[in-house]
Amino acid sequence: MRTAMSTSAANPLFDSSASLVLRVKELEEQQAALGNSLICAFNQLLDLKDINTGVHSTRLAEWSLRVARKLNIAEEHLYQVEVAALLHDVGKIGVPDAILKKNGPLTAEERAIINRHPEYSWSILRLFTGLQEASLYALHHHENIDGTGYPAGLKGHDIPLVSRIVAVIDAYDAMVSNRCYRKGLPHGEAIRRLVQSSGTQFDPEVVQIFIPIAEQEASDVFAAAGTSRSAAL
Repeated sequence: MRTAMSTSAANPLFDSSASLVLRVKELEEQQAALGNSLICAFNQLLDLKDINTGVHSTRLAEWSLRVARKLNIAEEHLYQVEVAALLHDVGKIGVPDAILKKNGPLTAEERAIINRHPEYSWSILRLFTGLQEASLYALHHHENIDGTGYPAGLKGHDIPLVSRIVAVIDAYDAMVSNRCYRKGLPHGEAIRRLVQSSGTQFDPEVVQIFIPIAEQEASDVFAAAGTSRSAAL
């Protein structure tokens, strides 16, 4: 009886097929590594554009994954969740610094420009192979549950769940972080505002799941930001 080795040796097509499969696997791994490198590179661009935005996005990615798991989002979708949270603000690269870092109220025209950043984020992320889901999540992270958000005015469960997750965590982290135009809010006040806006701006279930996570890690966040969780308003 012939051995497997002799069969392979007698059949050059076997060796060719095995080599092709191995090569395809190597190319897939290289493509995945390149994709991850590009995602990290865009996050670094956010840091260069605005250090607060870049660090803010990293926290969002970590928290969004924890909330997503508690909402039983399937493991195979968590990469899309992570990328959407990490790069939801990548479109701010297209917003002029004079608007993004303005030390004062925005005009209606300036507000309209900055409100385009989710669309810019979508236009960038959708170009990545396999990130169509993440691009849509980023596109809709400023929609409101009552339909008053942007860019599409989606309402309730028409808003993707991941977008609803990012919206809550994005708002909390933005509220407690210092900005050039204002000081960060205390943790308690930020939570009060999330609860107050549940059912209008935010998904109530996402808020309730996120609050214990924020309570547990708020001190570390404020320490990293150089502020206090009980800072004065």
